[in-house]
Amino acid sequence: MLELVVRRARTPDGAAAPVDIGIEAGRIVAVEHHLDAECPELDAGGRLVVPGLVDTHLHLDKSRTADRCVQTEGTLAEAIRETARIKAAFTEDDVYERARATLEDCVRHGTTRVRTHVEVDPVVGLRGLDAVQRLAADLAWAVDVQVCVFAQEGLTDSAGTDALLVEALERGAPVVGGAPYADVDPSGQLDRVFELARRYDVDVDLHLDLAETADGMQLADVCKRTVAQGWEGRVTVGHVTQLSLVPPAEYTALCELVAGSGVAMTVLPATDLFLMGRAAGAAKPRGVVPLGPLLACGATCSVATNNVLNAFTPFGDGSLVRMANLYANVCHAGSRAQLRECLELVTTSAARVLRAPDYGIRPGARADLVCLDADDEAGAVARVAPACWGLKNGRPSFTRDLPVLHRPGGTA
Repeated sequence: MLELVVRRARTPDGAAAPVDIGIEAGRIVAVEHHLDAECPELDAGGRLVVPGLVDTHLHLDKSRTADRCVQTEGTLAEAIRETARIKAAFTEDDVYERARATLEDCVRHGTTRVRTHVEVDPVVGLRGLDAVQRLAADLAWAVDVQVCVFAQEGLTDSAGTDALLVEALERGAPVVGGAPYADVDPSGQLDRVFELARRYDVDVDLHLDLAETADGMQLADVCKRTVAQGWEGRVTVGHVTQLSLVPPAEYTALCELVAGSGVAMTVLPATDLFLMGRAAGAAKPRGVVPLGPLLACGATCSVATNNVLNAFTPFGDGSLVRMANLYANVCHAGSRAQLRECLELVTTSAARVLRAPDYGIRPGARADLVCLDADDEAGAVARVAPACWGLKNGRPSFTRDLPVLHRPGGTA
């Protein structure tokens, strides 16, 4: 017996008419043009209903710390330096409260799954991990939180950091990350990260090739390591701003290498636009990788938030639709097909990055649904359509009142 029916939902499959979505025991059991059922109903009113938005790269532990940082350069080096300075004072409760405010913003904008990167090192210890794991349990009714533990400030020259990574993985962290560009031995860090991934049978998610020139890129090396280790489909790289700077022929070859190795690519437009191009007096590089050629090669890709209100990105409200719109602006994705693709980068394609087989609007999938105030995917991205309501496992997780114009004479 159905427990809930979503009525008059337009779905991303291109159906000409709205459909009804039947839900039972937290799962979708039917998607039909009309369901004859006696149960509670939720009317989408002909608006677009998508499977929950997926944020593949977010830093909850250091969000909302911009007011604690000194920002005069706006560079990556300054952001790392300032965050290292302030995180010595982080407490578990401090991280929890800031992360909770950010994660609840994400939920209100329709996010139902998150991969969050959590720093571990001798300065912050495991306080960030403790806080985020507690938060993940407390908000499990609204969002799935997957933790990636990583060393932001170097690994090969810090035995203490290595030991903390191991402890975090022993505690069940499902993803190990890294930032080789911040290490004194970038290749050595990659060696260790892949070694840990194999030992603990976890996925890999790397901050990679974040720089303003194309010198010293490690993308090809990561692709080769992925294949050699048999980790195809289990490695993701984020940022990769250097890829946006290479000549067309080299770019095409790298796209084919990425797709062939099963490495997923995550673009983080807000952070990359803010940090990159600082040294250029004119014709500043954007640093945002256009994903069209990668998608054409069959690569798995996503667009994500990264940082919110901190030294790396002093902006953000948790809206992935806004992030998709920002990416579309930067990468000249203006056709309706391209705009639809942009929404996929924060929904279906992003879900593939997290290897979520129970995702989608189809019988058997989890009933994680979000109603956007739009007629279709292209319009949702073009207008940064607000989320009206959301379901997590078939249960309401949020609602948002839409604005109303009050016309003269008292009509609304």
